[in-house]
Amino acid sequence: MQTITVEELKAKLDGGESIHLVDVREAHERADFNIGGIHLPLGNIQTMQVDELEDWKDEPIYIYCRSGNRSGQACLILETAGFSNLINVSGGMLAWQDKIK
Repeated sequence: MQTITVEELKAKLDGGESIHLVDVREAHERADFNIGGIHLPLGNIQTMQVDELEDWKDEPIYIYCRSGNRSGQACLILETAGFSNLINVSGGMLAWQDKIK
């Protein structure tokens, strides 16, 4: 698993890069604040309900959560399922809201 800072991710998004972004938080957290991408809660990943990610198995997937912990867990689980290019967003949305103005 690789990591990326929120500043590096913001630069990619601002630069118009087409990236695969996955939010693994719960629905109520996502409703409060999110930076886009698909919503796939960690619980779904833990039970391997990841069909919507299958086409991206060998492509970079940026995974975020509230603090970077659940997204890290999601990366580890997905690696065991054969996903090869997972990037955990360090600090998650807490860091994003703190550092991105």
